[in-house]
Amino acid sequence: MKKHASRAAALIGSAAIGAALALGAFIATESTSDSSTPATSTIVEGTASPAAVTTSPKSVADIYAGAVSGVVEIKVRENATGQSITPFGPTQQAQLAQGTGFEIDSNGDIATNAHVVSGASSITVQTRDGKSYKATLVGSDPTTDLAVIHIDAPSAALHPLTLGDSTSLRVGDAVIAIGDPFGLADSVSTGIVSALDRTITSPNNHPIANAIQTDAAINHGNSGGPLLNAQGQVIGITSQIYADGSTSGNVGIGFAVPSSTVQSITRQLIASGKADHAYLGVYLQDAAGGARITKVSSGSPAAAAGLTAGEVIRAIDGQRVSDANTAAARIAGHSPGDSVRLTVEAGSGTHQITVTLGSVA
Repeated sequence: MKKHASRAAALIGSAAIGAALALGAFIATESTSDSSTPATSTIVEGTASPAAVTTSPKSVADIYAGAVSGVVEIKVRENATGQSITPFGPTQQAQLAQGTGFEIDSNGDIATNAHVVSGASSITVQTRDGKSYKATLVGSDPTTDLAVIHIDAPSAALHPLTLGDSTSLRVGDAVIAIGDPFGLADSVSTGIVSALDRTITSPNNHPIANAIQTDAAINHGNSGGPLLNAQGQVIGITSQIYADGSTSGNVGIGFAVPSSTVQSITRQLIASGKADHAYLGVYLQDAAGGARITKVSSGSPAAAAGLTAGEVIRAIDGQRVSDANTAAARIAGHSPGDSVRLTVEAGSGTHQITVTLGSVA
């Protein structure tokens, strides 16, 4: 949902949801049809309590007034992909793109989507007070579509937003999105949590688990902006909209990467410039009441544990697996080095296999 000045097609449409996830060495699903930044920065964490929040909900106007100063507009000049002919010969054409981000600490670190800054040759950030800063890329993680960029701004000019607890959300909870749809800076829209625990597809075709579905209006340019709860805490980063091929604008179905993932990944990016993810090493496809293994990557943790093609994963750590997406999301929720217990069916028998997950950056 990065907006290009020259093209308005959806960058990531959720039409990819449910389609083949070409996850290679991570964990993949196949369709059953043919078808120089300080490393000591502190992220502002929320203190949201579970569902029964005792503080009174704020009005949309109050939430907007409290949060908008921490929301920024991101303008990206992308590396050229084409040429134009001039009297002096061919020249590379650079494209301009635009998205949203928000300040996460007092050091000048900003969270956004990875696809907003992908391929950037330069990044410019404009803050609420109208000042512009050249930004540097701290780190990007296409697997979760998250990135951190940095600006050298005085701490007094920064207004970091608080990350809330996305795990306490309930379907029907009110949410507020702030961003720059189609370059219209600092726009606000409201809605509810339409669904939880959605699995969406990342720019590099990995599953992003526990995504938040919302009917709050988000469009191109909203990407990387905050989705806030009724207490004004960030509970997600708006990342995708539903696209069926006939439309690329808001249809009331949008998705946000949850704050639980944002907190974990941004910490890693600030500390090391990269994020690591659990690696199993199988390709999966849907099977009745499970996920069938269609291929095991050579040298992978799955291969070392003895998993073979044709087996069906029925449960992970005792929790039933309904399909390939569920299995992929469960693995994605773990960390490298974790041990997982797979309930696997082969032929007429079922057995348990424990796998120690590897790492893929």
